[in-house]
Amino acid sequence: MILNQYSESELSEAFGIDMSSVEGLGVGAGWGRVAPGVASTSHQHDETEFFVIVAGTGELAVDGRTHPARPGTVVLFEPFESHTITNTGESDLVFFTQYWRDSARARASALSRTRHTDRPQFVFSTPPTPNGDLHLGHLSGPYLGADVYVRYQRLSGNQAWHLTGSDDFQSYVGAVAEREDSTPAEVAAHFSAEIAATLKAMDIEVDQYSVTSVDEGYSEGLQRFFSRLVESGQVAPKATPALADSKTGEYLYEVNVGGVCPGCSHRAGGNICEECGEPNLVADLVDPASGISGDAPKHTEVERYTLPLHEFADAVADHHRLGRVPARLRELAERVFARDTLDLPVSHPSDWGVRPAEDDLDGQVIWVWPEMSYGFLHGIERLGAGAGKDWSREEPSADWKIVHFFGYDNSFYHSILYPVLYRLAFPEWNPDIDYHVNEFYLLEGEKFSTSRRHAIWGKEILTPDSVDAVRYYLSRTRPEGERTDFRRAEFDRARTENLVGQWEGWLTGLGERIDTHFDGVAPDAGTWTSEHTAFLARLSLRLDEVTAALNPEGFSLRSAAAALDGIVTDVRAFSRQQAPLAKADRWSSEARTALALELAAARLLATAAAPLMPRFSAKLSTALGIPAIATWPETADLVEPGSRCTLSGTRFFTADEQR
Repeated sequence: MILNQYSESELSEAFGIDMSSVEGLGVGAGWGRVAPGVASTSHQHDETEFFVIVAGTGELAVDGRTHPARPGTVVLFEPFESHTITNTGESDLVFFTQYWRDSARARASALSRTRHTDRPQFVFSTPPTPNGDLHLGHLSGPYLGADVYVRYQRLSGNQAWHLTGSDDFQSYVGAVAEREDSTPAEVAAHFSAEIAATLKAMDIEVDQYSVTSVDEGYSEGLQRFFSRLVESGQVAPKATPALADSKTGEYLYEVNVGGVCPGCSHRAGGNICEECGEPNLVADLVDPASGISGDAPKHTEVERYTLPLHEFADAVADHHRLGRVPARLRELAERVFARDTLDLPVSHPSDWGVRPAEDDLDGQVIWVWPEMSYGFLHGIERLGAGAGKDWSREEPSADWKIVHFFGYDNSFYHSILYPVLYRLAFPEWNPDIDYHVNEFYLLEGEKFSTSRRHAIWGKEILTPDSVDAVRYYLSRTRPEGERTDFRRAEFDRARTENLVGQWEGWLTGLGERIDTHFDGVAPDAGTWTSEHTAFLARLSLRLDEVTAALNPEGFSLRSAAAALDGIVTDVRAFSRQQAPLAKADRWSSEARTALALELAAARLLATAAAPLMPRFSAKLSTALGIPAIATWPETADLVEPGSRCTLSGTRFFTADEQR
């Protein structure tokens, strides 16, 4: 017999609360105590774990959903579910826990597509700056990523919406307006419309497209949000070092100044280094140069609303334990918070932007990057208004699951600054946010650049006949974890050899064989051989591979596109192996099964391609005589016998078009 009793003297700190262990039960076990007003740190692990509450009252939070905890409550946490326990009572909350490893259960949880089914997921791609149209570097990153994510989530039965818009108040918009003798409002309106048209041409569906300079109530809502920051006592006017043009005296930041990053020694613009991701305070740039006169600027002090960001290292670390935060972002936070101080200005002298409601400082606007944190909440409320939901930007809900897609150069703002701003504006809200970050996409070995016009613009390459090929190739070469390179010759080769030569070549040939042997009607499977069952198992593995690549935890368009190629490679090899018996009467039943399995592979290709290449998927479904893909399957299925197939007469792709 093993007899153990709860003892306060055996407790020690773990996960932000007090824990002790119980040995000899064959599984991990222990007692836990949560003091009044205390919460455990959010965490997840591969073990299955359950709690039994024996004393006190509180709340359990599991993947962002809260549940009451009182004596007699039993809760089981599946592997990889984020969970916390909070004491909301006036006495100690005591629980007993057991945990163990179950590999099969962990695998099922890792592959689960229903973790957020009953929660609204707001999927944001960074609002583009309307100082130019979108090029392939933009499209390959946040916008394609968010679109595929939402399409897959909906096929899996989950609630998800794609939100983005036009980030009108960027200083870069004003710079274009000055160069073109226009106004910032006119420039923003023109390129915002162009951006929306390019997204549409790319088959990127946006459920809420907010335009910050004209949306009704946007400026007033932003002022209220900023006032919350001021009322927190952490954002206040402060005179700190700044730079000004040596000839005009004009205040310099962002587009109007550049130099050498004080952190990594690469060239950097004002306020952020695209190379290392760290912010700069402009005045700390090495060898700065004014973008106005080209001369070395003069050092001065300017009073601006300022946030002592260095005080929030622990708060950011706690936030990073809650959602999906790639190691790259956590490492960036470690570098940023290694500084002794980081007094970050959150307002700047400018004529273009929204002025704070407070009248402490004249001639300043709310810096557009902190502004964006509010813009996301504004977009959620606007989306809800159109969908009959009472989602409020003034009262964000713990039920919301927020998912961000952005480039690494925006990482500081999204994953470090915004969680701090939300904490100050809404102290009771603990936002559950997943982050998906991409690196730079190069063009022929150099960075895409809107300002230098080193780019292939979306409208240059996107047509109804090319959009699937573009989405396929950008998925296949997307800069995930490392920089990758778009080369036009490689794109043309992939379209001609992979999509036209292999994908369409196989589908057309399959259609011709079905026309010849079965009058264009999908046959039923006949006698099965071991090769047939092995191939069906292979298709199931490919389905698992695509599922893992599109699930939130392991989301990777490169892996998903590679799996699509893998399906075609597998079935072409299978088809060649089975071809010698296609005309042998003795083996006609087995040959029929082989054709049915090729059709199953085509059906799987239509399914797996639906999030990445929606036009191709819809066209292939029609050619197979099956309904458009509406749900993500659990298994690789045969095409229903008797379905009318038109594969042989369907053109799915075109070869290299005239440039």
